[in-house]
Amino acid sequence: MVPMTPHVPPVRTPPAAAPETFTDPAAAVARLEALYGEAVGFLVRAFEGVVASGRPEARFRAFYPEIRLTTTSHAKTDSRLSFGHVAMPGTYAATVTRPDLFRNYLTQQIGILMRNHGVGVSIGASATPMPVHFAVANNPAVTVPQEGVLDFSLRDVFDVPDLSTTNDDIVNGTSPGHPDGSGHLAPFTAQRVDYSLARLSHYTATAAEHFQNHVLFTNYQFYVDEFEAFARQALADPDSGYVGFVGPGNHEITDPSAPLPQLAKMPQMPSYHLRREGGAGITLVNIGVGPSNAKTATDHIAVLRPHAWMMVGHCAGLRNSQSLGDFVLAHAYLREDRVLDDDLPVWVPIPALAEIQIALEQAVADVTRLEGYELKRIMRTGTVATLDNRNWELRDQSGPVQRLSQSRAIALDMESATIAANGFRFRVPYGTLLCVSDKPLHGELKLPGMATEFYKTQVARHLLIGIRAMERLREMPLERIHSRKLRSFEETAFL
Repeated sequence: MVPMTPHVPPVRTPPAAAPETFTDPAAAVARLEALYGEAVGFLVRAFEGVVASGRPEARFRAFYPEIRLTTTSHAKTDSRLSFGHVAMPGTYAATVTRPDLFRNYLTQQIGILMRNHGVGVSIGASATPMPVHFAVANNPAVTVPQEGVLDFSLRDVFDVPDLSTTNDDIVNGTSPGHPDGSGHLAPFTAQRVDYSLARLSHYTATAAEHFQNHVLFTNYQFYVDEFEAFARQALADPDSGYVGFVGPGNHEITDPSAPLPQLAKMPQMPSYHLRREGGAGITLVNIGVGPSNAKTATDHIAVLRPHAWMMVGHCAGLRNSQSLGDFVLAHAYLREDRVLDDDLPVWVPIPALAEIQIALEQAVADVTRLEGYELKRIMRTGTVATLDNRNWELRDQSGPVQRLSQSRAIALDMESATIAANGFRFRVPYGTLLCVSDKPLHGELKLPGMATEFYKTQVARHLLIGIRAMERLREMPLERIHSRKLRSFEETAFL
């Protein structure tokens, strides 16, 4: 009996286009946008046809565009830069998604790369299929049905997200390179970026387009209220440079007196965006309590390549000399949050970044009108411990208290070390300024009524310090903010 040959459906793809070399970064990005638009359009049309007509005889596939750079020179680049150059001669590549969203970033990174190596870049289609879910994600008229709704499996007709190839191997330093032998040009693949863009929309209820380059994280709603109040004052000032304020649900106001619509059901990590042209504004994310939330938020925001992120939240003061409302500027972290242990071992030090530390200290001085030795009355610089147990006080005190004392920790929270460690891992400049809201080791617990006056007087000032620090960083050249401390032996050329 002759064995039957299984039927392999034909694969339909967009018309193939030969790669093109560009020496103008803007033209290179325009070509990326064109290729991406063609791939998305092909998949959307095919998907709509399949939903309307049923299972086809063919399979549909489109590919992400990619950037390729080839250099044969060992010429040394500007050693002051932490990015914008490859480590050695060879070919380097990166798949790209949403080039419209990343237009400024891509133009800047490609331009620096061209100047440093004196070569152009090749733009063409990659060999990486684009999942249909990501292709239709930005088309509100199209929804991908769940598995089982259609009378055939979607994966038999289209490529779907593949978690086996969607990971952090590049930023974790565990990826050997692309299968074709080329090195990595960017810290994230297109699939990884698309995955996080979808997650961001889910967790924050705002589109990635609204996120600004300077991100503040907090763990209390009080800060959101103060951020909205600050935003309205900024919108009322024509010289502030801020042009809009966006809340969950992508609701935006430009009139300082306009109401900001509220969602009936708020997302897990509501985000608010004080917009400025070119993404130079400030985003505030209320991550709530806990290292897991802190990791989730930073895992996904990292693909947007923000210029800096900071934690501005509450903490437990560990020293008797501290008072409620004092500030803590972290310069080291005791990591007992555990959520990043598999990605970043605890023996990896998380250094303080001078540019961030200086911006925060100067912002504290500006807002409080204290400086020098007088600033020590309300602010301490030292180690912040981050735990994964909110009720650590209820455990045997001989264990945690001894470790905290040996580490010289001056404050304890549940998010700061996670945010700093993920900043280190993703090469995003980070910092932490906390406000003491309780002193559990000294009988001042966080109970109703105990910190009412503190909340009224200090939250606005604390948030304003974070905003002022970000505004200082905004005035710095990007090359100065991105410290070489964040880069390993062999790095991707793109930030």
